[in-house]
Amino acid sequence: MSQRNLTLLTDLYELTMMQGYFREKDANETVIFDAFYRSNPGGNGYAICAGLQQVIDYIKELKFYTDDVDYLRTTGLFEEDFLEYLLHFKFSGDIYAVPEGTVIFPREPLIKVIAPVMEAQLIETALLNIINHQSLIATKAARVVYAAAGDGVMEFGLRRAQGPDAGIYGARAAMIGGCIGTSNVLAGKMFQVPIKGTHAHSWIMSFPDELTAFRRYAHLYPQACILLVDTYDTLKSGVPNAIKVFEEMKEAGIALTNYGIRLDSGDLAYLSKKAKKMLTEAGFPDAVISASNDLDETLINSLKIQGAAINSWGVGTNMITSKDSPSFGGVYKLAALMDKQTGTFIPKIKLSENAEKITNPGNKNIKRIYSKETGKIIADLICLNGEHFEEKHSLLLFDPIETWKKTHLAPNTYTIRELLVPVFQDGTCVYESPAVMDIQEYCKKELDTLWEESRRLVNPHEVHVDLSNELWNMKKQLLDNYHFGA
Repeated sequence: MSQRNLTLLTDLYELTMMQGYFREKDANETVIFDAFYRSNPGGNGYAICAGLQQVIDYIKELKFYTDDVDYLRTTGLFEEDFLEYLLHFKFSGDIYAVPEGTVIFPREPLIKVIAPVMEAQLIETALLNIINHQSLIATKAARVVYAAAGDGVMEFGLRRAQGPDAGIYGARAAMIGGCIGTSNVLAGKMFQVPIKGTHAHSWIMSFPDELTAFRRYAHLYPQACILLVDTYDTLKSGVPNAIKVFEEMKEAGIALTNYGIRLDSGDLAYLSKKAKKMLTEAGFPDAVISASNDLDETLINSLKIQGAAINSWGVGTNMITSKDSPSFGGVYKLAALMDKQTGTFIPKIKLSENAEKITNPGNKNIKRIYSKETGKIIADLICLNGEHFEEKHSLLLFDPIETWKKTHLAPNTYTIRELLVPVFQDGTCVYESPAVMDIQEYCKKELDTLWEESRRLVNPHEVHVDLSNELWNMKKQLLDNYHFGA
């Protein structure tokens, strides 16, 4: 189960188009595709890029085996010379990408593929599948962690995820988004992230009484003694029995370093405040009060407002599925074709009656503009490859749709960072992906570059993604050409 060939993890039309290129065009024609998304999920003010390591793994292992080709032959859609070509297929192009954990915004290329058209076309489906899923869950996790306001958030969603892959890679993405641990043991092993958990109601119910169950659990795990107190009666039975066990541990000289209770049902605000009072009066003011039960950022924020005495959150279904916004709208669009005679790229554009769906043409990069004083993001600037901006010069930013909206940055008041980094060059991976916990740390720093107004859960401030003058003029010229038939 740990080794899978994902080469056929693609939509059929990728393969039929490949055969079309093979038959009707130059199969080695170099193109540029951009992967980007059009709107932030869940009404958020940003997203978190995740999944690049799995894209790298996919590209490295991309190979048609004999049984793959034999299967394709049975469809009756493919001719023998094309099938023979597939047996020798290898990705040979270049890929540039935004590093995992980076704060991202709509319409900017997260991944740029420069490759022969057949190669670039084939990888579309798997690339979007991987990036869309993990970016969605990382973004959701970042929202939940923000709502928790410094409390630890644990990812508990495996049993509700849409299958093993969603559970495993959703846990990975949730860790990138800021969770302190996951209940998913396989994810812990694969990605070297902390695993956490307590016990279920079945543990309590399997013993003659609740107190005995608590005592046995405390004996087994004295340094990780979080007791589930709502199996029978939270305030009349669960919390008093937990306090009794904590007193017994204290009398036995056991250091109470990681101990407390978990609430999994009922009015969490009311019960946590009552439990906190009981624990404090019994001499255990530092006991953890953990909560679970269909939590998300909205409920956590509400519980915080109500003064709930909860300081640890186990979040499952709503985070691992991003229940309120279950898909990340990433797309993959052709941006340029190479002129074989000149070696330059001919920009391509997709038109639409919806301005948001008109693509940005050409070979592009992203410049992130920060306030020199605060270190916060001012805007992102999509520009053409090779454009150079100097911080010692003034910079004029403008909205690419409502162009009268302008921001003028004075010299030496801003800093610039290029977001896209090389990942593959001539088919060889040149990028070393950090460990997941290192990506998490990087993501925390990235989130700190957002203004609080852009992080709020409801009606966040929009971070602008602008076009450079040169790119805007290219786009306008292409639109004019199509309009006037040039």
